[in-house]
Amino acid sequence: MLVLVIGGATRLSRYVTDLDKSYATTARFGAISDTLDAEGNISPLDAPMPDEEDLRAALERFTGEILQTPPMTSAVKVGGERLYKAHRRGETVERESRPVKVHSFTLTNLDAASQTVAFEVSCSSGTYVRTLVADLAASLETGAYLTALRRASVGHLTLEHATNLDDLTEDTLNNHIIQASEVVVHLPALTVTQKVRRDVCSGRSLPKAGIEGPYRVMSGDDLLAIYRDSGDEARPEAVLCAE
Repeated sequence: MLVLVIGGATRLSRYVTDLDKSYATTARFGAISDTLDAEGNISPLDAPMPDEEDLRAALERFTGEILQTPPMTSAVKVGGERLYKAHRRGETVERESRPVKVHSFTLTNLDAASQTVAFEVSCSSGTYVRTLVADLAASLETGAYLTALRRASVGHLTLEHATNLDDLTEDTLNNHIIQASEVVVHLPALTVTQKVRRDVCSGRSLPKAGIEGPYRVMSGDDLLAIYRDSGDEARPEAVLCAE
């Protein structure tokens, strides 16, 4: 699942990017991949398949706040260059581990014959599921790489909100657009009067609302803008209405 913001709503993308994500994934154990997925060069390992009990016990060690090293095939920048560019040259760059949070890491199916395991993962933005699974396998003295990965949600936006790309045509596109107000419904809201609405739509500062972080400024059901308190006033970060 991918959230696409279009038109004036592109100004809201920053409030979606950092939302928690959830995934359904399948991994093949007993082998490693230089990309940590099935697209890379696969190298079999002489290692037994972990049993279900050991796997479930290991999942607990990778749940909560953990440190994770970004994979070489990621878009993370090191020294001003994307890691995947160095990987394409066959280079390995030293990377710093970074904190991520895994809210839940669940085993949903295990097929010992094919050495595949299915998981469901709920995690903070910036978490690499392929690294998570590879680290899990390494902790059990084996290897694993992803054979399938499907994002199931981005914050409050789930597959129920999504549409198959094949169903999006020029004639049907407008029927599937999610309103901007629903995209940022997770943010706190401040409702203003019609008089204040004019100030908001002009991009003017408002008295501080006493709300931590960004918040929606609403007039009835209309999303006017996103504001944030700064000192003794509130300043607009994104204005979607016009005076």
